[in-house]
Amino acid sequence: MLYHPDKHRDPELKSQAERLFNLVHQAYEVLSDPQTRAIYDIYGRRGLEMEGWEVVERKRTAAEIREEFERLQREREERRLQQRTNPKGTISVGIDATDLFDRYDEEYEDVPGSSFPQIEINKMHISQSIEAPLTSTDTAILSGNLSTQNGNGGGSINLALRRVTSAKGWGELEFGAGDLHGPLFGLKIFRNLTPRCFITTNCALQFSSRGVRPGLTTVLARNLDKNTMGYLQWRWGIQSAMNTSIVRDTKSSHLTLAMQLGIPHSFMMVSYQHKFQDEDQTRVKGSLKVGFFGTIVEYGAERKISRHSVLGATVSVGVPQGVSLKIKLNRASQTYFFPVHLTDQLLPSAVFYATVGPLVIYFAMHRLVIKPYLRAQKERELEKQRESTASDILQKKQEAEAAVRLMQESVRRIIEAEEARMGLIVVNAWYGKFVNDNSRKNEKVKVIDVTVPLQCLVKDSKLILTEASKAGLPGFYDPCVGEEKSLKVLYQFRGVLHQVMSADNEALRIPKQSHRIDADG
Repeated sequence: MLYHPDKHRDPELKSQAERLFNLVHQAYEVLSDPQTRAIYDIYGRRGLEMEGWEVVERKRTAAEIREEFERLQREREERRLQQRTNPKGTISVGIDATDLFDRYDEEYEDVPGSSFPQIEINKMHISQSIEAPLTSTDTAILSGNLSTQNGNGGGSINLALRRVTSAKGWGELEFGAGDLHGPLFGLKIFRNLTPRCFITTNCALQFSSRGVRPGLTTVLARNLDKNTMGYLQWRWGIQSAMNTSIVRDTKSSHLTLAMQLGIPHSFMMVSYQHKFQDEDQTRVKGSLKVGFFGTIVEYGAERKISRHSVLGATVSVGVPQGVSLKIKLNRASQTYFFPVHLTDQLLPSAVFYATVGPLVIYFAMHRLVIKPYLRAQKERELEKQRESTASDILQKKQEAEAAVRLMQESVRRIIEAEEARMGLIVVNAWYGKFVNDNSRKNEKVKVIDVTVPLQCLVKDSKLILTEASKAGLPGFYDPCVGEEKSLKVLYQFRGVLHQVMSADNEALRIPKQSHRIDADG
């Protein structure tokens, strides 16, 4: 009714009203037809622009249309199976830095360059695997690895064929060979016994010059509750052992309790990890491991440094292992691991530098390199987004400005009615990006005045906004694409000023007593 051309006599307003009324008419045609409404609800405006919907039966419900779309999507994914891989890789570089703390100066008196500690790379390991889907149920997995330690090394290559036999299980055949060991043949089976319990069995035959070495590993797991898993493992053959563990994983923590009886190692272990609910997904962790090999205490942290990268560091203090620093970088599906052995003894100086050193380096790098880089990257992405949507935003802005002009008469009548009953009057309203933090004072404020559109939505002294972006409301548009937005409203109810600030996608209902401005303040 607000945009009906017959309600406006001014030629310019009448022209603007006709354009907006046509948009409302198009929306009505879409939403009043169950077929097009179902398409819009599922796929949005792009779904309406897709060709081919005319072949879909008119009597289909929204659920049936969704099933049809998912079926077509599955067929499209099957056609792309040959082109898909899932590469995973690990690079590990072991560093011997014991000369920093366990240095014997008398041994280096006559050696040139002996004033500098000798830091060496004493071991390396590289592994890589890729998956090649053959059919919707069959997958080939090719993997290989190379290792070297103190000048000696070797490698192996493996091929595995996995078949998903049903929704409850799969089986895998493995063939491998290497220069240090002979051929390897393995069979792995996974099976869901119940909805809360599964079993995995891995049989292997390792051929070598000493004969055939059989091996068998069986793992039985069960959901103890929504967040807790219990595991029983039996390993026979090389390094036979029995192991039991309980793993509890929640939104804020991860706890592991484990005990193993075996040859040559038996141990007990407890590990705890706390997950902070921040943007960088920070985690701190600690563990204690006691066994026939000695005692090891580990503590560390990890943090997300970019969209696809997680950096972590762990300090390991053990008897008789000494002190080590382990640095790990996960980049998508690639892992880079750098274990640095600092000393064979329990030296407080080694523990101190292993703890403080990485923290100082990280915060310096984060402040001087990572943060500026991520800020510049975000600005580039926002700029690209603004450029790609510039014409659309300009059109939305013009439509919003036209809508505000058309609302003036209706808003005047609403205000008169609200004043007569001492009801809800919007004094001022702004929508967009607000900068309140002093550390961001150099950032530009990007807001638009939405006083008129909000007052137009007032009905019976109430204003109710649902959980959706407010950029789609009549008279609104997005003043800062890709950035966080808020709605700030200063309103009067029963002659008393109220104020509220609401996030873009947050529901809002006014008036409320909690919004009242204290007159004494």
